[in-house]
Amino acid sequence: MIPLTNTVMFILALPLALSSTYLLIGTLLSAAAVPPGRSARTLKFDVIIPAHNEASVIERTVASLKRVDWPPDRFRVLVVADNCTDATPALAHAAGAVVLERSNALERGKGYALQFAFDASRMHGWADALVVIDADAEVSPNLLDAFAARIAQGEHAIQAHYGILNPFDSWRTRLITIAKASFHIVRSRARERLGLSCGIRGNGWCVTQELLTQVPYRAFSLTEDLEYGITLGLAGYRVAYADEAHSDADMVSGEKIASKQRQRWERGRFELIRTKTMELLAAAVRRRSAVCLDLALDLLVLPLSYVAIYAILIIVIATLLTLWSAAFQGWIWLGVACVSVLILYVLRGWQLSGIGARGLLDLARAPKFLLWKLVLMAQRGKKSAEWVRTEREK
Repeated sequence: MIPLTNTVMFILALPLALSSTYLLIGTLLSAAAVPPGRSARTLKFDVIIPAHNEASVIERTVASLKRVDWPPDRFRVLVVADNCTDATPALAHAAGAVVLERSNALERGKGYALQFAFDASRMHGWADALVVIDADAEVSPNLLDAFAARIAQGEHAIQAHYGILNPFDSWRTRLITIAKASFHIVRSRARERLGLSCGIRGNGWCVTQELLTQVPYRAFSLTEDLEYGITLGLAGYRVAYADEAHSDADMVSGEKIASKQRQRWERGRFELIRTKTMELLAAAVRRRSAVCLDLALDLLVLPLSYVAIYAILIIVIATLLTLWSAAFQGWIWLGVACVSVLILYVLRGWQLSGIGARGLLDLARAPKFLLWKLVLMAQRGKKSAEWVRTEREK
């Protein structure tokens, strides 16, 4: 029975070991790369803001974009007022944006709004590249220059750092800021160093008109950003990472809204795992594509809280088995090693998050955060075809 049980434990522990190895490689390769020099500043950009009833924040976002360090005659701010019933269109226009109003009772959602804007930009034929910014975001002044410099180097899709505007609102936003630093900075830096695709994060990304012609935008899932990044990878294109530029958005601090948001993100991610993993792995083998292989592995590495719960479960099972035989002690040490990797990964994210010592104290709340995730795992969110936007808390 011991050899058979060891085989079962090997099967159970293999996904955890592979996930931990992936995260360890990312952590070890997370040093900042040297950014390219300044661009020739000749490219024209359409900066697109998809917005559904965003009257409370749209003026701030447009104003932030108006302050970017780029010739004002070489970029436009386009607000897609999608099925709006508030003052979003009027406020965006007054702030200096070009407003594209869209009304469609059947095709609702951010993906459809983006497709509408991309098609309108292509028909106009003015912009060389398009940038997507969330309606509640503020951007760094060097955003367009960072994109243009990489386009000049031959890149066609770029993702800037996606940060948090309100990290100190609550312990939850501080923990999420650390988690996002681990996910967005640590992993994206490593993937950039390896020449892989950092993927699209939904806010602060750029694509050239040339690439949109080659790979039209047709992403309408719950995680349309992740979906389109995978589509680009399957088409043979990577998404470069612009570490020195950022687009920061509000993060909800209340538990109720955060729970709904997290359920939607994770439901969308699991759907992509189901529908895209084998396609990516097949493309990786057929075309010997490291980009597709990495995109598949990135999908399969579940959110950190899931990996942590899995590691704890392996340790508990192995500990119980050692009561039967000391031959199972090795699985305890494997679980401990994986937990150590997760701690190292999170601490690197904390270091890069800028949260400071207060964030270390908040990490003591991790057990509460894991319990919250367990409750979410047990719940089933209701699917919806409606536009899904972050509910504003103030």
